[in-house]
Amino acid sequence: MALFDDLNESMRKVFLAGVGAVVMGAEKSQDLLEDLVKKGEEAVEQGKVAGDELTRKVRETTENASDEVLRSKFRGMTAEQRAEWLARAAKISDDLGAEEEAAAEEAVEADEAEMPEEAEPAEEPAEVEDVVIEPEEAPEA
Repeated sequence: MALFDDLNESMRKVFLAGVGAVVMGAEKSQDLLEDLVKKGEEAVEQGKVAGDELTRKVRETTENASDEVLRSKFRGMTAEQRAEWLARAAKISDDLGAEEEAAAEEAVEADEAEMPEEAEPAEEPAEVEDVVIEPEEAPEA
Protein backbone atom coordinates (compact mmCIF):
# COMPACT_ATOMS: atom_id res chain seq x y z
CA MET A 1 0.00 0.00 0.00
CA ALA A 2 2.94 2.29 0.69
CA LEU A 3 4.12 1.74 -2.87
CA PHE A 4 0.68 2.72 -4.17
CA ASP A 5 0.68 5.86 -1.96
CA ASP A 6 4.15 6.81 -3.21
CA LEU A 7 3.06 6.30 -6.82
CA ASN A 8 -0.12 8.31 -6.20
CA GLU A 9 1.90 11.13 -4.58
CA SER A 10 4.40 11.08 -7.46
CA MET A 11 1.60 11.29 -10.03
CA ARG A 12 0.03 14.16 -8.09
CA LYS A 13 3.35 16.04 -8.06
CA VAL A 14 3.86 15.44 -11.79
CA PHE A 15 0.34 16.72 -12.49
CA LEU A 16 0.83 19.80 -10.29
CA ALA A 17 4.23 20.45 -11.90
CA GLY A 18 2.55 20.37 -15.33
CA VAL A 19 -0.15 22.79 -14.20
CA GLY A 20 2.52 25.04 -12.70
CA ALA A 21 4.50 24.92 -15.94
CA VAL A 22 1.44 25.97 -17.95
CA VAL A 23 0.69 28.85 -15.58
CA MET A 24 4.32 29.96 -15.52
CA GLY A 25 4.51 29.75 -19.31
CA ALA A 26 1.41 31.91 -19.65
CA GLU A 27 2.81 34.50 -17.22
CA LYS A 28 6.19 34.55 -18.91
CA SER A 29 4.66 34.80 -22.39
CA GLN A 30 2.55 37.77 -21.23
CA ASP A 31 5.67 39.45 -19.80
CA LEU A 32 7.58 38.67 -23.00
CA LEU A 33 4.77 40.10 -25.14
CA GLU A 34 4.70 43.32 -23.09
CA ASP A 35 8.49 43.62 -23.38
CA LEU A 36 8.36 43.11 -27.15
CA VAL A 37 5.63 45.73 -27.56
CA LYS A 38 7.62 48.19 -25.44
CA LYS A 39 10.78 47.56 -27.49
CA GLY A 40 8.81 47.97 -30.72
CA GLU A 41 7.35 51.32 -29.59
CA GLU A 42 10.83 52.53 -28.60
CA ALA A 43 12.24 51.48 -31.98
CA VAL A 44 9.47 53.29 -33.86
CA GLU A 45 10.03 56.47 -31.82
CA GLN A 46 13.78 56.30 -32.40
CA GLY A 47 13.13 55.81 -36.11
CA LYS A 48 10.93 58.92 -36.22
CA VAL A 49 13.58 60.98 -34.45
CA ALA A 50 16.31 59.66 -36.76
CA GLY A 51 14.14 60.34 -39.82
CA ASP A 52 13.42 63.90 -38.71
CA GLU A 53 17.11 64.52 -38.06
CA LEU A 54 18.07 63.07 -41.44
CA THR A 55 15.48 65.23 -43.20
CA ARG A 56 16.78 68.33 -41.43
CA LYS A 57 20.38 67.53 -42.35
CA VAL A 58 19.51 66.85 -46.00
CA ARG A 59 17.58 70.12 -46.24
CA GLU A 60 20.43 72.02 -44.60
CA THR A 61 23.05 70.39 -46.84
CA THR A 62 20.99 71.04 -49.96
CA GLU A 63 20.51 74.70 -49.06
CA ASN A 64 24.23 75.11 -48.35
CA ALA A 65 25.17 73.33 -51.57
CA SER A 66 22.86 75.48 -53.69
CA ASP A 67 24.29 78.61 -52.04
CA GLU A 68 27.80 77.42 -52.84
CA VAL A 69 26.87 76.66 -56.45
CA LEU A 70 25.40 80.14 -56.79
CA ARG A 71 28.49 81.76 -55.21
CA SER A 72 30.71 79.78 -57.55
CA LYS A 73 28.66 80.88 -60.56
CA PHE A 74 28.74 84.54 -59.46
CA ARG A 75 32.49 84.46 -58.84
CA GLY A 76 33.07 83.83 -62.53
CA MET A 77 30.82 86.72 -63.61
CA THR A 78 31.37 90.41 -64.01
CA ALA A 79 29.19 92.87 -62.12
CA GLU A 80 27.22 93.49 -65.32
CA GLN A 81 26.66 89.75 -65.88
CA ARG A 82 25.50 89.33 -62.28
CA ALA A 83 23.01 92.19 -62.71
CA GLU A 84 21.71 90.56 -65.93
CA TRP A 85 21.41 87.21 -64.20
CA LEU A 86 19.54 88.77 -61.26
CA ALA A 87 17.16 90.54 -63.64
CA ARG A 88 16.41 87.23 -65.38
CA ALA A 89 15.88 85.55 -62.01
CA ALA A 90 13.47 88.33 -60.96
CA LYS A 91 11.56 87.93 -64.25
CA ILE A 92 11.27 84.18 -63.73
CA SER A 93 10.09 84.75 -60.16
CA ASP A 94 7.45 87.23 -61.37
CA ASP A 95 6.30 84.80 -64.08
CA LEU A 96 5.93 82.02 -61.51
CA GLY A 97 3.96 84.34 -59.24
CA ALA A 98 1.62 85.20 -62.11
CA GLU A 99 1.17 81.51 -62.93
CA GLU A 100 0.33 80.76 -59.30
CA GLU A 101 -2.22 83.60 -59.20
CA ALA A 102 -3.83 82.35 -62.41
CA ALA A 103 -4.01 78.81 -61.04
CA ALA A 104 -5.58 80.10 -57.82
CA GLU A 105 -8.18 82.08 -59.80
CA GLU A 106 -8.98 79.01 -61.92
CA ALA A 107 -9.45 76.96 -58.76
CA VAL A 108 -11.85 79.56 -57.34
CA GLU A 109 -13.78 79.68 -60.62
CA ALA A 110 -13.98 75.88 -60.68
CA ASP A 111 -15.27 75.83 -57.11
CA GLU A 112 -17.87 78.46 -57.96
CA ALA A 113 -18.94 76.51 -61.04
CA GLU A 114 -19.54 73.43 -58.91
CA MET A 115 -21.77 75.33 -56.48
CA PRO A 116 -25.49 75.01 -57.16
CA GLU A 117 -27.17 78.16 -58.37
CA GLU A 118 -29.24 79.99 -55.84
CA ALA A 119 -32.92 79.29 -56.23
CA GLU A 120 -35.15 82.26 -56.77
CA PRO A 121 -37.14 83.08 -53.66
CA ALA A 122 -40.65 81.72 -53.67
CA GLU A 123 -43.45 84.23 -53.92
CA GLU A 124 -44.97 85.29 -50.67
CA PRO A 125 -48.36 83.66 -50.19
CA ALA A 126 -51.23 86.08 -50.42
CA GLU A 127 -52.67 87.04 -47.11
CA VAL A 128 -55.80 85.19 -46.29
CA GLU A 129 -58.45 86.85 -44.20
CA ASP A 130 -59.64 84.99 -41.18
CA VAL A 131 -62.89 83.34 -42.03
CA VAL A 132 -65.26 82.54 -39.23
CA ILE A 133 -67.77 79.83 -39.92
CA GLU A 134 -70.85 80.03 -37.78
CA PRO A 135 -72.34 76.71 -36.80
CA GLU A 136 -75.76 76.16 -38.28
CA GLU A 137 -78.59 76.08 -35.92
CA ALA A 138 -80.11 72.71 -35.52
CA PRO A 139 -83.63 72.47 -36.91
CA GLU A 140 -86.27 72.31 -34.26
CA ALA A 141 -87.99 69.05 -34.01
